[in-house]
Amino acid sequence: TEFKLKTPPEDGISSVKFGPNSSQFLLVSSWDNSVRLYDVITNNMRLKYTHERPVLDVCFQMVCSETIVGTHDNAVRAVEYSSEVNGILTGSWDSTVKLWDPRSPNCVGTYTQPDKVYTMSLCGEKFVVGTANRKVYVWDLRNMGYVHQRRESSLKYQTRCIRCFPNKQGYVLSSIEGRVAVEYLDTSAEVQKKKYAFKCHRTKEGGIENIYPVNAISFHSGYNTFATGGSDGYVNIWDGFNKKRLCQFHRYSASIASLCFSHDGTVLAIACSYMYEQETLPENIPEDNVFIR
Repeated sequence: TEFKLKTPPEDGISSVKFGPNSSQFLLVSSWDNSVRLYDVITNNMRLKYTHERPVLDVCFQMVCSETIVGTHDNAVRAVEYSSEVNGILTGSWDSTVKLWDPRSPNCVGTYTQPDKVYTMSLCGEKFVVGTANRKVYVWDLRNMGYVHQRRESSLKYQTRCIRCFPNKQGYVLSSIEGRVAVEYLDTSAEVQKKKYAFKCHRTKEGGIENIYPVNAISFHSGYNTFATGGSDGYVNIWDGFNKKRLCQFHRYSASIASLCFSHDGTVLAIACSYMYEQETLPENIPEDNVFIR
């Protein structure tokens, strides 16, 4: 079963995130300058925060209070809350990641990245940062004095999304060119032999292959399977260990901009938005919607 959330954002949806402890509450950020909190069980919008600029990412923290923790010199693209250090990590187009103490407006540390930060994912005590020019940095929150690993994406084109395996052994990385890579953090030759990449989110029409960006990845916490969402409007579910696609949902009316499995894996939030991939705008821009499945 699947239903649409009422009162969706009025512009492109940038991120959807479920709360850490239940599948009831969903945060949605948007280019309409808003952050909305939905109760997906009753299908109503509980709260709406309006900001001065588009909001590109959201995350949950355990506490209910508002604190302005600080600023970056450019757009903040990725936000993660780390329960390991009780800190908020923000990745920005100013080519830095900053660590914040949520109880006070103090920046705990600023860490230079190789380029603009496009995506970021926590992996227990480590976190993985994907930047422009296909760079991937792995950091360790226990020792932020140096970069733990400097890598390059194994995909030829721009990185779109990185999400870490729930078992913390590696991460999945997607690109704008209809490909996904499964990577492992252990640098030993034995483990690195297991890494691979595959094509997805491509359609054939009249003998021509259309290739779409893979914008979103979300892991199911129980099965270590993951969902990918592309600008082809499809959501695919994959078994990364056995290298096979388990299923494909119906085609949605717009690009899949963001995906999030609830913590218990019972529901999947699917954000559908026109993402301005084409040079010419379509006559009717599809509505922005969030589906709960």
